[in-house]
Amino acid sequence: MSYASENADVPGATARISVAEPRDFFALLKPRVMSLVVLTALAGLLIAPGHLHPLLGFTALLAISIGAGASGALNMWYDADIDARMTRTRTRPVPAGRITPGEALAFGLTLSGFSVVTLGIVANWLAAFLLAFTIFFYAVIYTMWLKRWTPQNIVIGGAAGALPPVVAYAAATGTMAIEPWVLFAIIFIWTPPHFWALALVKSAEYARVGVPMMPNAKGPDRTRTEILVYSILLAPIGVAPWLMGFASLVYGVVSIIGGVAMIAFAVNVYRVRSAEHGDKAAMKLFGVSILYLFALFGLIVVERLIPFVMRLIW
Repeated sequence: MSYASENADVPGATARISVAEPRDFFALLKPRVMSLVVLTALAGLLIAPGHLHPLLGFTALLAISIGAGASGALNMWYDADIDARMTRTRTRPVPAGRITPGEALAFGLTLSGFSVVTLGIVANWLAAFLLAFTIFFYAVIYTMWLKRWTPQNIVIGGAAGALPPVVAYAAATGTMAIEPWVLFAIIFIWTPPHFWALALVKSAEYARVGVPMMPNAKGPDRTRTEILVYSILLAPIGVAPWLMGFASLVYGVVSIIGGVAMIAFAVNVYRVRSAEHGDKAAMKLFGVSILYLFALFGLIVVERLIPFVMRLIW
């Protein structure tokens, strides 16, 4: 049951006075997640063939980012009941009482509609459909169903977070191709070891609120094995953009080093199982995984932007 539905019948619940500030609505967008969406979508936009007008490209990227933020707002609306009981999330605007559930829902739905329609108008309706599907998948399939039902929630739900490069590529070309799906695969396979590393540390909190995350549903040992398996799978997939010719040798070298680092830190998580040292190993992997993904997609963006900027200058 969501926080919103839980309070729907409470007298005066819908009449609460909002004390929200602009920064509270900005927090609903999950800005840290949005920054990753911007980076991965920009990579998908830049690997597309042809030359998209900078203004159209910027508007498309903005629409995709707003769509991602809308997904975050809808997630916070529905999950406010469990967010209120977890240390990591209890200060979010809805459980903290700064934004009412109704406001969060209206904000998320408004931004969803705005982002999809805007992308359809400035780019094409294939991209708009993919963005709408991404929002629906994250807000409904993952948040309302998978998250509270299966320990594979983050695996299946990770598809939503992996779609921005595909949406951006479609916005630039109106078509599909293998390259953005390779970027999708990198994010999709990266998500489980990244998130489960944090879940190992926070497993007691997930268990307390009834979310069947892998560590509390299948146990920490099974989770460590899964983290290692996914990290091993990730390493060659991360190198694929270079092998397929749409990333440079520099990218290839960095992706190989990064893949080896992911495996090494995953092996450490697998080996170190004491409570104190195990948590430290898991958090190290969590941090390295963030650097890994930002390095790979950051390199693709930089490699593509340099010649684009040079063309504008000359």
